[in-house]
Amino acid sequence: MARPKKHAAHENHERWLVSYADFITLLFAFFVVMFATSQTDKGKAQQVSDSVKEAIEHGGMTAAVREILGGTVDEKGKGNAQMKGPGGAQKADKNPPPNVVELLPSLQFLNKELEDEIKTGKIQMRLEPRGLVISLQQAAFFPSGGDAVEPRSLASIEKVAGVLNGLPNPVRLEGHTDSVPIHTARFRNNWELSAARSITMLEVLSSKFKIPADRFAVAGYADTSPVAANDTDEGRARNRRVDIVILNLKRISNEPEKGAPEKGAAEKSTHEKAAPAKAEPPKHG
Repeated sequence: MARPKKHAAHENHERWLVSYADFITLLFAFFVVMFATSQTDKGKAQQVSDSVKEAIEHGGMTAAVREILGGTVDEKGKGNAQMKGPGGAQKADKNPPPNVVELLPSLQFLNKELEDEIKTGKIQMRLEPRGLVISLQQAAFFPSGGDAVEPRSLASIEKVAGVLNGLPNPVRLEGHTDSVPIHTARFRNNWELSAARSITMLEVLSSKFKIPADRFAVAGYADTSPVAANDTDEGRARNRRVDIVILNLKRISNEPEKGAPEKGAAEKSTHEKAAPAKAEPPKHG
C-alpha cells in the first residue's frame, strides 16, 4: 500500500509583522518618555531618577525606603516613616503608602543637603501620613524665649527653601514649645510664642527666599503636640521647635498626629504645676 505523501509546511510570510509590531510599540514608548521628560521640572526628574536607581540597586521600593530613611514605614498601616533612632530600624512595609512614595525624593535630597544639621541635632525629619515634617530645633534657630531667627541659621533654612521652591505642595509652619510656662513683656504665654515663631518663619521664607506666601498656613500649638516627654531637659529641648510640613497633595488631615510622645506620655512638669508665671527672661520656650 502506498504511503500518503507529506505536504510541505506552509511558509508564513507574515512573521515579520510580529517583530515590526514590537518595534513600533517600543518606539512609541520611547517617544512618550521623551515627551514626558521635556514637560517636567529637570530637578524633580533627577530626584525621581535617583530614587528609582536606589530601588533597583537595593531590590525594590522596600529596600529604597530602608536606605533613604534609615528606618522605615511601620507595619500598622499608618504610613509613618521615620529616621533611624537609637532603638534601631523598624521593619519596612512591603507596600509603602502613596504619601511615602510622593515625598521620598524630597526626603532623600534633604538628607544629603542637611547631613551636618541632622548629625548635630539641629534638624530632624520624619514622614507622616500628612506629609514630610522638617523640625527646626529652637536652640539652633531661635533664642530662648524669642521669635527672631538666628542669622547663622539662614544657610540651613535656605536649603529647605530650595526644595519648597521646586514643589507645588502646600506648606504648614507649626510652632511648638515645651510645657514650662512663659510670661514676658512680649509673650504672655506659650501660645503666643509658638505662633510668633511660625509667623517669623513665614516672613523669612516668603521675603528672603521668595516663596509665595499664599502657599503657607501658620499655626501655634504651644505644648499640646510634644514629640518627647516633658519631664527631662532633653525631651523639653526636642519639643521646642518649628515644624515645616510639606503636605501631600493627597492627604487625609493637615493636623499633626496626636498621641503619646516617646518614652511615655508627655505630662506637665512639676515646675509648671507649682510655680506661677514670672516676668524675668525665660530659660525655656
